[in-house]
Amino acid sequence: MVDDDLKKTFVIKGIGVSPGIVIGKAYLFDRFDAQTPFYKLTDPDLINKEIQRFRKALRESEKQLLDLKNRLSDLGGGMDPLYIIDVHIMILKDRKFVDQTIQNIREMSVNAEWAVRMTVDKYRDIFDRMEDDYLRGRISDIQYAGQRIMANLTGKKRAVLDVGERVVIIATDLSPADTAQMKIDSVLGFATDIGGKTSHTAIVARSLEIPAVVGLVSITRDVRTNDDIIIDGSAGVVIIHPDPEVRKRYEDKKRLYEAAQDDLLDYAHLPAVTKDHHSVEIGGNIEFVEEIPSAIAHGADGIGLYRTEFIYINREELPSEEDHLASYRSVIGVKGLSWATIRTFDLGGDKFYPDKKTSRELNPQLGLRAIRFCLKEVELFKIQLRAILRASVQGKLRIMFPMISGIEEIRAAKRIFFEVKDELLAKGEPVGKDIEIGVMIEVPSAVIVAEELAKEVDFFSIGTNDLIQYVLAIDRINERVTYLYEPLHPAVLRLIKQVVDVGHKAGIRVAMCGEMAGEPAYTMILLGLELDELSMNPLAIPRVKKIIRGSTLKESKALLNKVITLSSTAEIQACVDAAMRKHFPEEFPVNGQ
Repeated sequence: MVDDDLKKTFVIKGIGVSPGIVIGKAYLFDRFDAQTPFYKLTDPDLINKEIQRFRKALRESEKQLLDLKNRLSDLGGGMDPLYIIDVHIMILKDRKFVDQTIQNIREMSVNAEWAVRMTVDKYRDIFDRMEDDYLRGRISDIQYAGQRIMANLTGKKRAVLDVGERVVIIATDLSPADTAQMKIDSVLGFATDIGGKTSHTAIVARSLEIPAVVGLVSITRDVRTNDDIIIDGSAGVVIIHPDPEVRKRYEDKKRLYEAAQDDLLDYAHLPAVTKDHHSVEIGGNIEFVEEIPSAIAHGADGIGLYRTEFIYINREELPSEEDHLASYRSVIGVKGLSWATIRTFDLGGDKFYPDKKTSRELNPQLGLRAIRFCLKEVELFKIQLRAILRASVQGKLRIMFPMISGIEEIRAAKRIFFEVKDELLAKGEPVGKDIEIGVMIEVPSAVIVAEELAKEVDFFSIGTNDLIQYVLAIDRINERVTYLYEPLHPAVLRLIKQVVDVGHKAGIRVAMCGEMAGEPAYTMILLGLELDELSMNPLAIPRVKKIIRGSTLKESKALLNKVITLSSTAEIQACVDAAMRKHFPEEFPVNGQ
């Protein structure tokens, strides 16, 4: 039986070297797992025989590499991997390498395998002392050549991947020859312990357009074959045992990434303004600071949602205030982004909290989570708030509290916030000015008491993921009822409209940061609702901007006024689909996707 702790969501950050997102099963690739045999040559006649055995292994290794080079060439892609194999062949022919190994056999009276290992170890000592990172990393070429020679000496067959299904390859490192021995059609992506942007894995992955993350240090220790795994080659992140919510979010990211077209990026840095001059702010939703470059590249005006609970993963101990501070300093005041919206952590239930004493809840979505958890664990909450306030001096900050269900919760959260702020100011700590405070509207009761909540905050942000779930009483992760998850359900649209109307009447901004905001098919409806900000997965931004710039507020409001009177989701969906096909036939063809 697998320990439950091993199945918790676990994230490792490395170096993204080949973009893209893959979700699948891990396969732990072991290039050569035999221990190097060792024995002394007691008979002088055996020394010459051992040297001959070594030379034969050199010839066999060269022949194999040439064969692999031909196979790799047949796979297509760039020429860089082929040059790397040429380097390995050159090492096999290198006079110093060969002579040193023969000298080890003669002078130490050891078998050829041990002599090869001694030669490789000597080279490693030399390369480790080099100051240049690139040159120091080239020891892997010599190690690879040595492992191939030893494989031929011992008669061990090298690993060949043909598992009959598509997998994510996990390895210490991968060479072009390794990938040539794989059935590439079965490979979803690569994740390795070592490597950089110029490593073998990086070159091969980019050549074959396979997402890859390298430099993960411990991935081969943390993953086992058949573990569920996600690779984000753009952000340099690997997620092991993703929980259902994280998995769904990355499935959406994967879909958006694959649907993205180069020409859409032409819209990324254009303003989100309709043809009749109605402007909308566009934010990016992120989990990791490594996603910020993608948010900027895809045209985000600011960070509309930073999910801070991810700071708590991978930890046996709780993150310190300095850990929090380092993360927030990476998000606030970033060049190219006008603001950052930090959501206080949505912990509790089954989300990341590293306290084994916390009991597992039968229904965590309705349990002790988000603001409820924060108000119970006040000291943890204060640590986060102190870090946010200390980082706020760097730029424009918006802070919002999740899962607010009533006036008491927002007042309690604000009381703690201002208490922490006053303590910092009393100590002479600088704090940013004009910090905006907001609430996430994701619980039906929050919609009902929105007028009272609006008096307490500077903005609303509608979290449609949870709002739809709670309004329609479905678990959006449960495959049996996902067909009921309908963003265009009349109840959902009426609730969103109510929130926007109440917010604007009170003179506060209303944003939307749920997945609904990034769905182009809903863009005209959201324009008609007159939301002030749409925040979404950065990959969705260019296409949404294209729809906004091709729409008018007048047409969008007319569409909303029409659908808001309809009584069924099917009627609303048909009406919206027809409108989108009419205005954007190239984006929404009749037969759909």
